[in-house]
Amino acid sequence: MSRNLIPLSLAATLLAGTAMAEVPRAAVDIAPLHSLVARVMDGLGAPSLIVQSGSSPHEYSLRPSEAEALQSADIVFWLGEDLTPWMAGAVETLAADAEVVEILESDGTFLLEFREGALFEAHDHGDTDHDEHDEGEGHDHDHEEHAEAEGDHHDHAHAHGAHDPHAWLSLRNAATWLNLIAARLSAADPENAGVYFANAAAARDELTTVTAEVNAILDPVRGGKFIVFHDAYQYFEMDFEFPASGAISLSDASDPSPARIAEIRGRVASEGVDCVLAEPQFNPGLVAAVIEGTEAKTAVLDPLGSDLDPGPELYPQLLRNLATSLAGCL
Repeated sequence: MSRNLIPLSLAATLLAGTAMAEVPRAAVDIAPLHSLVARVMDGLGAPSLIVQSGSSPHEYSLRPSEAEALQSADIVFWLGEDLTPWMAGAVETLAADAEVVEILESDGTFLLEFREGALFEAHDHGDTDHDEHDEGEGHDHDHEEHAEAEGDHHDHAHAHGAHDPHAWLSLRNAATWLNLIAARLSAADPENAGVYFANAAAARDELTTVTAEVNAILDPVRGGKFIVFHDAYQYFEMDFEFPASGAISLSDASDPSPARIAEIRGRVASEGVDCVLAEPQFNPGLVAAVIEGTEAKTAVLDPLGSDLDPGPELYPQLLRNLATSLAGCL
């Protein structure tokens, strides 16, 4: 009997290894998107995160372990060149045999154009036109009108594209992407398609709950005026109908000009702005300069969830944290 047990145990081990190997090895560029992929893969496997917490996604040097994750990936999910331009070369070199999904270029993704000016004016997004993607690929994207740039503070730091790439802060996009992720994983792993789509459906239900939670946090401070460090939050502002009054910097890839800082300081002083928000990776001295001599408070917003553990729970907690920090500051 013992002679039979060894081959049976070995066979069971080999079968288990085969089942595990059928789940695609996924690599994802930033933590919020990684969280959505991890939620869809929950119970089957875990994707690899490429850009580690606390790092800027715009410029990044791959560690050996991250290069290896790309090299061994069956499927790569990344936002796109507007956010992580260096990823194009990394994917082409290291993941040539992988399926590559560029999320910002996917059908149904809702995109906004950059706001050029330091001071934002209210926009009626309900009447925004639906324009076709520039290359005629049938993408149904909404576009916000550019705010007029004033003086010499026009910033070309977003030269990689006209669209604001912080699109993960739209829950509408997150819901669309969950289906896309499930579909791409199911195509690669048909036997587990039911699990992928069930996870995506559950995650969309969770987003509905998170939306209600965020609105409940923000409702007591609606009407408060706030300035953000850089213009990364307009998707969040639109989803929750809570517009910012301006941004210290147009992009987190460049420093604001003295003229832009002066313009923001003027608004804070003259219009009674309640809160000026910083970000974890960037110079707090700029925020101090803007609020000097005013009664404005300051707090930290983190659009990437740098202080959260990567995984399925990061994305909903990121949204709660944004609302909590904003409400606490106001």
